Amino acid sequence: MGQGTTGARALRFVTSADVDVEELPWGPHEWLCRPGLTDARDLLLVRVRMPPGTGHAFHRHPAMEEIIYVVAGEAEQWVGEETRRLGAGDIAHIPRDTVHGTYNAGGDTLVFLAILSPATFDGPALVDVSMDEPWRSLRA
Repeated sequence: MGQGTTGARALRFVTSADVDVEELPWGPHEWLCRPGLTDARDLLLVRVRMPPGTGHAFHRHPAMEEIIYVVAGEAEQWVGEETRRLGAGDIAHIPRDTVHGTYNAGGDTLVFLAILSPATFDGPALVDVSMDEPWRSLRA
């Protein structure tokens, strides 16, 4: 995700026909801005459509900070060991390398935008810690 290079199709405007869709267990990710799609070096933007009963379990981004902006639905958002319910128009800021998780807390599809920075870096984009304590039993 974070180590792509700008390709021949680098766009200035991204329409629904241009979106890169990545199917992940917690819902489709519609990439709107990332290297290879745009000339982005400092920003990533993805729209996630998370079905009811799913979530992106606890993880961290060693090189990136993130903003999660809820478009529709209700999120159970964790930043570290603190949790809040977020609805449309609410955000969560996740500092670099901070454990966080996003779960659909409602009966409808949760739609949110994730804005991450930087777009290019060395090392892994994501480290899953969902099976490590205290994260493994935090939501139990």
